[in-house]
Amino acid sequence: MKKNDKKDKDKPSLGVRRVLSDNLYVLGIIQRVAPSYLPTYFLWSVGNALLDFFTNVWLLREIVNRYQSGYPVHEVLWMMLLLIALNLLWYFVIDSLPTIVYPKYRQKIVERIEKELFKKASLVELECYENPEFYDKYVKALDGANSKCMEVVYTVDNLIWTAVSLSSTSMMLFFIDPWLILFGLLPLLFSIVKNGFNKLTKKKSDESRNIERREAYIQRAFYLNEYAKEMRLCGIPRLMLKKHKDAESEFKAICKKYGLKMALLYLFSNSSSAITSFAAMLYAAFRTLVTRSMLLGDCLVVFNSIELVAWNLTQVAGVFTRFRELAMYIEDYRYFIEYSPKLKKNTDGPSVTPGELVLSKVSFKYTGADKNSLNDISLSIKPGEKIALVGHNGSGKTTLVKLLLHLYEPSDGSITLSGRSIAEYNSDSYRDAFTVVFQDFKMFSMSVAENVLLRPLCDGDDEKVTEALKKSGAYEKIASLDKGIHTTLTREFDDEGAVLSGGEAQKVSLARIFTNDSPFVILDEPSSDLDPIAEYKMFENMMEACRNRTLIFISHRLSSAVLADRVFLMENGHIIESGSHRELMDKKGKYAEMFSMQAENYADCGEEVSTDV
Repeated sequence: MKKNDKKDKDKPSLGVRRVLSDNLYVLGIIQRVAPSYLPTYFLWSVGNALLDFFTNVWLLREIVNRYQSGYPVHEVLWMMLLLIALNLLWYFVIDSLPTIVYPKYRQKIVERIEKELFKKASLVELECYENPEFYDKYVKALDGANSKCMEVVYTVDNLIWTAVSLSSTSMMLFFIDPWLILFGLLPLLFSIVKNGFNKLTKKKSDESRNIERREAYIQRAFYLNEYAKEMRLCGIPRLMLKKHKDAESEFKAICKKYGLKMALLYLFSNSSSAITSFAAMLYAAFRTLVTRSMLLGDCLVVFNSIELVAWNLTQVAGVFTRFRELAMYIEDYRYFIEYSPKLKKNTDGPSVTPGELVLSKVSFKYTGADKNSLNDISLSIKPGEKIALVGHNGSGKTTLVKLLLHLYEPSDGSITLSGRSIAEYNSDSYRDAFTVVFQDFKMFSMSVAENVLLRPLCDGDDEKVTEALKKSGAYEKIASLDKGIHTTLTREFDDEGAVLSGGEAQKVSLARIFTNDSPFVILDEPSSDLDPIAEYKMFENMMEACRNRTLIFISHRLSSAVLADRVFLMENGHIIESGSHRELMDKKGKYAEMFSMQAENYADCGEEVSTDV
């Protein structure tokens, strides 16, 4: 059994109550956002169906039957004019109303749904993004929420239109000849075949989804800037093309698996409806032309309506299948929206004031990991102190920073600020107390100024941003751009946007620490893309900017650790050495060994690294 098939079988089937609950849940959201939208939209559908019946069935029958029965010509002409007028009213007034009135409601609904998703995405803990199952549901919710929520409305609308049309037309056919209803009911027997076709379509779509995502990734690799260099300097394009070919082969196999069955079911379900409609037309024609027991207008009604009745009956049966399909998508949306974050946002706690940060016997393990990333970490950071976290990759430095930022809760131990657990503080106030630049910082497709401030611009911000860029060393490059600090970064949405080098982008990201006076500054590898001269100037300016602020920085270049008040050397989730640079050098331990090795490398390049504080 294939993995995808097994996952589908393991997935619990939704019961009728849950299907109904999911669809009503969406309608409830829409009703709250736009209270007048659903009633007017559904009333329009009722009026639409009644007008369609009145003009295309009842009025047409009356005109033809009255003419055949010898009614005065002027009476028939007046009815024909009424038919034309009603059709003009429909096409030029009533039918155009939805395209004029409803788009603004739909936009409002879509905006509300997106806003709720984005708001929830900002509240869930970082761990959720590292959980494949949760992240998959999140992506599905984002991809399909808007369209699927609106499809619930369209499906209900279709059900209302179909019910009104079916009941009115069926009553007319029963009035003409009760036996005609049998011809309309026969296609209902074939709705089982139609349901089989729908199920196969869903299974084919589910099995194809992973292939489509892989195909989309391959396409991105060929056109996104971040992959451009590697795609031109190695054999990745050939590998990507091979994967593209493999995906095509898998997709062809799926089409082969389901194609013939789907074609036969589709042909059978549609031809059955055509055959029964043709039989009803023959019956009506026989009564009209041979036995002359049916008026010509009644015969025209049969010709126009019998297939509509059959189609409406199959639509009613298919609508419930569609509700079930939509419920499957809504489940992902509801799971994400109703998810209760482990890290609750605290809106009632006190605001942060500068104080001592204390970690007491803190341990942490990522969900699904075999072992702890941090083990029994205890340290204190006094206000205004400059702390360097050093160590090899994977030693736990970034994880420790994430815990300090309260992006995760420790598995064991506690973290306090001024003697109070960091979880007790107002969440926004706590996060605002930190200015952070991560190693994998991102440049957003916004202006340079917005990338520096990370908020909308206000009066007086231009000078603030300019000064920050000068201190980070990025100003000279930014000033050379046509629009200066108002130049858009990246060309994703702006053909004239600027694409910065790694070092230039890092300088722009570092400018963020010079735009505010938050009590804590955290820098993760702040100079990884900078040359030694730029690094020296950056650290000099950074120390000046953080003179009265607590600074925590992670660095592989131990030359920068010389500037710290205290250095913590981490290895395998433990702090193995701590103290000032001078103290650690005097210990002649692991830190001194690492520092000496780096100093030799710098010396080989003609540069000198001082071991003095």
